[in-house]
Amino acid sequence: MKRLLVANAKGGSGKTTLATNLAGLLAARGLRTVLVDLDRQRSAARWLERRATGFPKIAGWTPDDDRDEVEAFDPQWAIYDSPAGLHGKRLDRAMKRVDLIVVPLAPSVLDMDATVDFLEALAEYKSVRKGESPVALVANRVDPRTLAALELENFLAAYDLPVIAHLHAAQVYVQCATIGATLFDLPRSRAEPEISHWAPIRAWIGAHLR
Repeated sequence: MKRLLVANAKGGSGKTTLATNLAGLLAARGLRTVLVDLDRQRSAARWLERRATGFPKIAGWTPDDDRDEVEAFDPQWAIYDSPAGLHGKRLDRAMKRVDLIVVPLAPSVLDMDATVDFLEALAEYKSVRKGESPVALVANRVDPRTLAALELENFLAAYDLPVIAHLHAAQVYVQCATIGATLFDLPRSRAEPEISHWAPIRAWIGAHLR
Protein backbone atom coordinates (compact mmCIF):
# COMPACT_ATOMS: atom_id res chain seq x y z
CA MET A 1 0.00 0.00 0.00
CA LYS A 2 1.20 3.49 -0.86
CA ARG A 3 0.73 6.22 1.74
CA LEU A 4 0.46 9.98 1.22
CA LEU A 5 0.42 12.48 4.09
CA VAL A 6 -1.32 15.85 3.71
CA ALA A 7 0.19 18.04 6.41
CA ASN A 8 0.85 21.56 7.58
CA ALA A 9 1.16 22.63 11.20
CA LYS A 10 -1.00 25.68 10.41
CA GLY A 11 -4.74 25.18 10.74
CA GLY A 12 -6.97 26.41 7.93
CA SER A 13 -4.54 25.66 5.12
CA GLY A 14 -7.04 23.41 3.33
CA LYS A 15 -5.67 20.02 4.35
CA THR A 16 -9.02 18.23 4.47
CA THR A 17 -10.18 19.61 1.13
CA LEU A 18 -6.92 18.51 -0.44
CA ALA A 19 -6.98 15.08 1.26
CA THR A 20 -10.57 14.29 0.29
CA ASN A 21 -10.01 15.29 -3.32
CA LEU A 22 -6.78 13.27 -3.49
CA ALA A 23 -8.73 10.26 -2.24
CA GLY A 24 -11.42 10.96 -4.84
CA LEU A 25 -8.82 11.25 -7.60
CA LEU A 26 -7.38 7.83 -6.79
CA ALA A 27 -10.76 6.17 -6.25
CA ALA A 28 -12.01 7.51 -9.59
CA ARG A 29 -9.07 5.75 -11.24
CA GLY A 30 -10.25 2.43 -9.79
CA LEU A 31 -7.70 2.27 -6.96
CA ARG A 32 -8.85 0.97 -3.57
CA THR A 33 -8.33 4.02 -1.36
CA VAL A 34 -8.67 4.63 2.37
CA LEU A 35 -8.96 8.12 3.86
CA VAL A 36 -7.24 8.16 7.26
CA ASP A 37 -8.52 10.96 9.51
CA LEU A 38 -5.94 11.81 12.18
CA ASP A 39 -7.62 15.10 13.16
CA ARG A 40 -9.72 15.08 16.35
CA GLN A 41 -12.29 17.28 14.60
CA ARG A 42 -12.98 14.32 12.28
CA SER A 43 -13.87 16.57 9.33
CA ALA A 44 -12.76 13.97 6.79
CA ALA A 45 -14.71 11.22 8.56
CA ARG A 46 -17.88 13.32 8.58
CA TRP A 47 -17.31 14.11 4.91
CA LEU A 48 -17.26 10.37 4.20
CA GLU A 49 -20.55 9.93 6.06
CA ARG A 50 -22.17 12.33 3.58
CA ARG A 51 -20.71 10.53 0.56
CA ALA A 52 -23.29 9.01 -1.79
CA THR A 53 -23.15 5.27 -2.42
CA GLY A 54 -23.06 5.91 -6.18
CA PHE A 55 -19.64 7.55 -5.99
CA PRO A 56 -16.45 5.46 -6.21
CA LYS A 57 -15.82 3.71 -2.90
CA ILE A 58 -13.48 5.38 -0.40
CA ALA A 59 -12.95 3.55 2.87
CA GLY A 60 -12.47 5.54 6.05
CA TRP A 61 -10.42 5.00 9.18
CA THR A 62 -9.72 6.95 12.38
CA PRO A 63 -7.51 5.99 15.33
CA ASP A 64 -10.70 5.06 17.21
CA ASP A 65 -11.73 2.47 14.62
CA ASP A 66 -10.97 -1.21 14.35
CA ARG A 67 -8.47 -2.07 11.63
CA ASP A 68 -10.23 -5.26 10.52
CA GLU A 69 -12.71 -3.63 8.13
CA VAL A 70 -10.03 -1.55 6.41
CA GLU A 71 -7.69 -4.54 6.18
CA ALA A 72 -10.51 -6.53 4.57
CA PHE A 73 -10.87 -3.70 2.02
CA ASP A 74 -7.18 -4.29 1.14
CA PRO A 75 -6.41 -0.67 0.17
CA GLN A 76 -3.85 0.18 -2.47
CA TRP A 77 -3.59 3.78 -1.27
CA ALA A 78 -3.94 5.57 2.07
CA ILE A 79 -4.40 9.33 2.21
CA TYR A 80 -3.66 10.77 5.66
CA ASP A 81 -5.50 13.94 6.68
CA SER A 82 -3.43 15.32 9.55
CA PRO A 83 -4.34 17.73 12.35
CA ALA A 84 -3.09 21.27 12.82
CA GLY A 85 -0.10 21.52 15.12
CA LEU A 86 1.42 18.28 13.86
CA HIS A 87 4.92 18.18 15.33
CA GLY A 88 7.20 16.26 17.67
CA LYS A 89 6.35 12.62 18.34
CA ARG A 90 3.11 12.77 16.35
CA LEU A 91 4.99 13.99 13.29
CA ASP A 92 7.65 11.32 13.91
CA ARG A 93 5.00 8.60 13.86
CA ALA A 94 3.36 9.97 10.73
CA MET A 95 6.67 10.24 8.88
CA LYS A 96 7.48 6.59 9.56
CA ARG A 97 4.26 5.52 7.83
CA VAL A 98 4.23 7.50 4.60
CA ASP A 99 5.83 7.53 1.15
CA LEU A 100 4.89 11.05 0.01
CA ILE A 101 4.15 14.34 1.76
CA VAL A 102 2.06 17.16 0.32
CA VAL A 103 2.00 20.50 2.14
CA PRO A 104 -0.90 22.84 1.29
CA LEU A 105 -0.28 26.54 1.84
CA ALA A 106 -2.77 29.40 1.75
CA PRO A 107 -1.78 32.93 0.63
CA SER A 108 -1.55 34.70 3.97
CA VAL A 109 1.36 35.97 6.04
CA LEU A 110 0.28 33.87 9.03
CA ASP A 111 0.20 30.71 6.92
CA MET A 112 3.58 31.43 5.40
CA ASP A 113 5.18 32.17 8.78
CA ALA A 114 3.86 28.91 10.26
CA THR A 115 4.86 26.91 7.21
CA VAL A 116 8.49 28.03 7.46
CA ASP A 117 8.84 26.20 10.77
CA PHE A 118 7.02 23.15 9.47
CA LEU A 119 9.18 22.87 6.35
CA GLU A 120 12.28 23.21 8.48
CA ALA A 121 11.01 20.39 10.69
CA LEU A 122 10.41 18.17 7.66
CA ALA A 123 13.91 18.91 6.36
CA GLU A 124 15.36 17.39 9.53
CA TYR A 125 14.11 13.92 8.61
CA LYS A 126 16.70 11.71 6.99
CA SER A 127 14.15 10.22 4.61
CA VAL A 128 13.32 13.72 3.32
CA ARG A 129 16.96 14.77 2.98
CA LYS A 130 17.76 11.60 1.02
CA GLY A 131 14.70 11.98 -1.21
CA GLU A 132 13.11 8.78 0.08
CA SER A 133 10.03 10.70 1.28
CA PRO A 134 9.47 13.38 -1.37
CA VAL A 135 7.80 16.61 -0.29
CA ALA A 136 5.74 18.85 -2.57
CA LEU A 137 3.88 22.11 -2.03
CA VAL A 138 0.36 23.02 -3.15
CA ALA A 139 -0.65 26.68 -3.29
CA ASN A 140 -4.21 26.52 -2.00
CA ARG A 141 -7.19 28.92 -2.17
CA VAL A 142 -5.30 31.21 -4.51
CA ASP A 143 -6.79 34.17 -6.33
CA PRO A 144 -4.10 35.03 -8.90
CA ARG A 145 -5.37 38.62 -9.17
CA THR A 146 -4.40 39.52 -5.60
CA LEU A 147 -1.28 40.87 -3.93
CA ALA A 148 -1.45 37.93 -1.51
CA ALA A 149 -1.00 35.54 -4.43
CA LEU A 150 2.12 37.41 -5.54
CA GLU A 151 3.53 37.29 -2.00
CA LEU A 152 2.87 33.56 -1.92
CA GLU A 153 4.72 33.07 -5.21
CA ASN A 154 7.74 34.91 -3.79
CA PHE A 155 7.61 32.73 -0.70
CA LEU A 156 7.42 29.50 -2.70
CA ALA A 157 10.32 30.54 -4.92
CA ALA A 158 12.61 30.58 -1.88
CA TYR A 159 12.32 26.81 -1.44
CA ASP A 160 13.90 24.04 -3.44
CA LEU A 161 10.67 22.08 -3.44
CA PRO A 162 8.27 21.41 -6.31
CA VAL A 163 5.05 23.44 -6.35
CA ILE A 164 2.77 20.91 -7.96
CA ALA A 165 -0.48 22.87 -8.15
CA HIS A 166 -2.18 26.22 -7.71
CA LEU A 167 -5.74 25.53 -6.58
CA HIS A 168 -8.32 28.30 -6.57
CA ALA A 169 -10.79 29.30 -3.87
CA ALA A 170 -13.61 27.99 -6.05
CA GLN A 171 -17.16 27.39 -4.88
CA VAL A 172 -17.17 23.92 -6.41
CA TYR A 173 -14.96 22.73 -3.52
CA VAL A 174 -17.52 24.03 -1.01
CA GLN A 175 -20.32 22.34 -2.92
CA CYS A 176 -18.41 19.06 -3.00
CA ALA A 177 -17.73 19.17 0.74
CA THR A 178 -21.45 19.56 1.42
CA ILE A 179 -22.36 16.29 -0.32
CA GLY A 180 -19.26 14.20 0.36
CA ALA A 181 -18.09 14.51 -3.23
CA THR A 182 -14.87 15.44 -4.99
CA LEU A 183 -14.12 17.15 -8.28
CA PHE A 184 -13.64 13.71 -9.77
CA ASP A 185 -17.19 12.59 -8.96
CA LEU A 186 -18.78 15.48 -10.86
CA PRO A 187 -19.55 15.75 -14.57
CA ARG A 188 -16.49 17.11 -16.33
CA SER A 189 -18.38 20.20 -17.48
CA ARG A 190 -19.21 21.11 -13.89
CA ALA A 191 -15.72 20.47 -12.48
CA GLU A 192 -13.81 22.48 -15.09
CA PRO A 193 -11.67 24.51 -14.98
CA GLU A 194 -10.63 23.42 -11.47
CA ILE A 195 -10.07 19.80 -12.40
CA SER A 196 -7.41 20.79 -14.93
CA HIS A 197 -5.26 22.18 -12.10
CA TRP A 198 -4.90 18.65 -10.72
CA ALA A 199 -2.99 17.26 -13.72
CA PRO A 200 0.46 18.11 -12.26
CA ILE A 201 -0.54 16.51 -8.94
CA ARG A 202 -1.33 13.27 -10.76
CA ALA A 203 1.96 13.51 -12.64
CA TRP A 204 4.00 14.11 -9.48
CA ILE A 205 2.45 11.18 -7.64
CA GLY A 206 2.97 8.91 -10.63
CA ALA A 207 6.56 9.97 -11.15
CA HIS A 208 7.57 9.09 -7.60
CA LEU A 209 5.75 5.80 -7.32
CA ARG A 210 6.43 4.05 -10.59
